[in-house]
Amino acid sequence: MKNYTYFVFGAVLILLSNQLQAHHGDAGRFEEEVITLSGTVVVLQLKNPHSIIIVDVENENGVVERWQAEVGSVSQLTNNFGWNRNTIQPGDRIAVTGRQVKSGAPYINLSEQARIVVTNTCEEIYHSSSAFGGVPPDTPIPDCPN
Repeated sequence: MKNYTYFVFGAVLILLSNQLQAHHGDAGRFEEEVITLSGTVVVLQLKNPHSIIIVDVENENGVVERWQAEVGSVSQLTNNFGWNRNTIQPGDRIAVTGRQVKSGAPYINLSEQARIVVTNTCEEIYHSSSAFGGVPPDTPIPDCPN
């Protein structure tokens, strides 16, 4: 019986090794404060381990910057939020709330204190789990009545 237990334990470790290896923290790469950006979708890349939304955002000076928004895996988006390839399309206007990378690069993480809103309908299509710190309810959504 003892050998069987070791065998099962070893088999479970081997089977889970890829999933355990793929999971990682942000290791302090992102700011603690959240920001909200409003822009135009360029493309949605549904892929694992993190899907990416490329968004053109006009800055305070009127210059368009291309941002990358890192969101959950394909299975998380489809199972929890009903996403598919048509959920957001190039040209859609969205607002994303999340944490910018500390380097100041145009890259925002949407795993904690995050949400995505389609601004022409004001429909929230994604929000981070409350276990990871949801977006405070009083956070305004650009281009939507509050």
